[in-house]
Amino acid sequence: MENNMIQKVGQIGVPVKNLDKAVHFYKDQLGLSLLFNTDNMAFFECNGLRLLLSLPEKDEYVYSSSVIYFQVNNIKDTYEKLINMEVVFIDEPHIVAKMGQMETWMAFFKDTEGNTHALMSEVQI
Repeated sequence: MENNMIQKVGQIGVPVKNLDKAVHFYKDQLGLSLLFNTDNMAFFECNGLRLLLSLPEKDEYVYSSSVIYFQVNNIKDTYEKLINMEVVFIDEPHIVAKMGQMETWMAFFKDTEGNTHALMSEVQI
C-alpha cells in the first residue's frame, strides 16, 4: 500500500434531524459559508474542507457523529464570541497537550443536534 495515498480530508458528514435548525447553527452561529443546500443536505466551506449536513436516507440509519475540531487562532476570544452567539459549551478552553514550546488548547460544544464538536488552537509559548 502506498504511504501517501490519502492526501487530506475533503469532506466531513454530520447527520442531522432538523436541517433548517442545523443550517442556522453552522451558518449564523459558527459563521461557516453555506455553499448550497437541497431539501435533505447542506454543504458548507471551511477553509478547503467541506462540511456536509444531511438528513438520514432511511429511518433505520443510526444517528452518530464524528467530532469536528475547528481550528481557531485565539481560542479564548472565539469562545467568548460563540458564548455570546448562544453556542452551548461543555467546558471552557483548556490545555490538552504540551509539546515543547507548543500548547494545544480545546473547548468542546454541542450543535443543535446534540453532536459534540470542539474549538482547537495551537499556542506558541
